Amino acid sequence: MHVPDGFINAPVSAATGVVAAVAVAVSLRGARRELAGAGPVGAAAAERTAPLAGLVAAFIFAVQMLNFPVAAGTSGHLLGGALAAILVGPYTGVLCVSVVLLMQGVLFADGGLTALGVNITDMAIVTTVVAYGLFRGLVKVLPRRRRSVTVAAFVAALLSVPAAAVAFTALYALGGTADVPLGKVFTAMVGVHLLIGIGEAAITALTVGAVIAVRPDLVYGARGLTKPLELRTSPLAGPADGAAPAAPVPAAPTPAPARRSVRRVWLAGLAAALVCAGGVSYYASASPDGLEKVAQDHGIDRKAEDHAAKDSPLADYSVKDITDPRLSGGLAGVIGVGATLAVGTGVFVVLRRRRSAATAERPDAGAGRPSESV
Repeated sequence: MHVPDGFINAPVSAATGVVAAVAVAVSLRGARRELAGAGPVGAAAAERTAPLAGLVAAFIFAVQMLNFPVAAGTSGHLLGGALAAILVGPYTGVLCVSVVLLMQGVLFADGGLTALGVNITDMAIVTTVVAYGLFRGLVKVLPRRRRSVTVAAFVAALLSVPAAAVAFTALYALGGTADVPLGKVFTAMVGVHLLIGIGEAAITALTVGAVIAVRPDLVYGARGLTKPLELRTSPLAGPADGAAPAAPVPAAPTPAPARRSVRRVWLAGLAAALVCAGGVSYYASASPDGLEKVAQDHGIDRKAEDHAAKDSPLADYSVKDITDPRLSGGLAGVIGVGATLAVGTGVFVVLRRRRSAATAERPDAGAGRPSESV
């Protein structure tokens, strides 16, 4: 659903640029709290979240290269807002998808540069806000089980995609450059993206389910879902016959949870991203995605403009001057994963350190804050 330059006029593109900038600024502040943790559960998991957030961005980049067929002559791909929000938190999720969109626009000429604000608003903000809102509502009413997290992730991801289609239609109504009836745009966009949402939901649920099966502590949306078993003595139980009442034993301090390395999960996630981008992407559907198909069929692309980075050595996800399409596309994908991982990890590590430094200066800053739970 990457919007090219020229689909939306300059005033609306500028306005969405302001919206995107404000949302990113707010997300930077919110992500500091998510990455630094809140309460004992959050603090224990937070140190593992920052390096994983960069990996989530790289994984979304890789899976977005895997267009899957959804109808005759139409394909779809992951948007990633739901996946990022559930794995690392909604504020951090907005930043993850924004980093992906920035890398795609600058390096690969995918999504217009003047339309970057439109794409961040539509694909990063709308999908993340809608998905995480639905997810939180569902986990509150579903049984408190790990499977409920996967079910909630499926539904939230499914509905986040047509929500983004509705948002694009609203932006088109405000600033569309082609004279196409709004009803046709709405019907076509929502219809095809309902189908794409099924693929989004499947990918999100499978990924969240896989992580929660091995390391539920790494899933932001599953924090507090399970509690350690406690052994308690019934107050009604009396001493055995003839035995003196036992002296009260002072409660032992609760040991701190053991710190578990995330190296294996991180390496497995990176390997999966590299395989998807560097190998599986060669077999992705070549059909236009939902927005491209609707634009072609209804003339939304009449005033589309050439991308400013069309001569980039990585434009269209291929390495310039490499004639073998498999090698060219695979190498471009690997470079994209590496670049997204580096930029994303750098951003999140800096945010975590700044938050940790601020907390160290104000030791009571986090006192009394409850941990995030579902």
